[in-house]
Amino acid sequence: MEKLVELEILGLSSNHSQSGSFTLVMGEVDGIRRLPIVIGMFEAQAIAIEIEKIIPNRPMTHDLFKSFADQFQFDIERIVISDMKEGVFYAKIHCKSSVVESEIDSRPSDAIAIAVRFGASIFCSEKVMAEAGIEFTEEEKREETKVPKAPAPKPAATKEGSLKDYSLDKLNQLLEKAINNEDYERAARIRDEINKRN
Repeated sequence: MEKLVELEILGLSSNHSQSGSFTLVMGEVDGIRRLPIVIGMFEAQAIAIEIEKIIPNRPMTHDLFKSFADQFQFDIERIVISDMKEGVFYAKIHCKSSVVESEIDSRPSDAIAIAVRFGASIFCSEKVMAEAGIEFTEEEKREETKVPKAPAPKPAATKEGSLKDYSLDKLNQLLEKAINNEDYERAARIRDEINKRN
């Protein structure tokens, strides 16, 4: 059986080289290697919303998958970033019910968005980690923050001014409005400002 490396999500950041995409940085648990994966805005948003515990007004696609799984009584045991070909990562979702175990092919971004909803472990094959992982020094590792950040928000409209200018009550109203409008990037930015004050 191929050796697997357990990963944890370290953060999300806007990808400056590819407009509309984000870099998801995964870290080796108890190790110094990092695995950066470029993902789309929708998947980045789906991961950030779940990590930051923002509840959308309507279920998103990955939430629907979780509800479907719960209804039919199967669970996600783990996801594995299993391969990389020509710079493209491949993943498998390992599912289990009382009667069957199965592997489903997936894009890593979707698999990770699903894993965070199920509390499932995330793994990477040693082969992929050796090929695409980046080693950090101990000093660089200490400087890192372990708090995942939401995808970079769009600039606030000038008529709304800076979030720092609002009272906590007003921020909570703006947060509710952003969630109702399904503007999750803005909701994440408002949530960050609220958390700074608490």
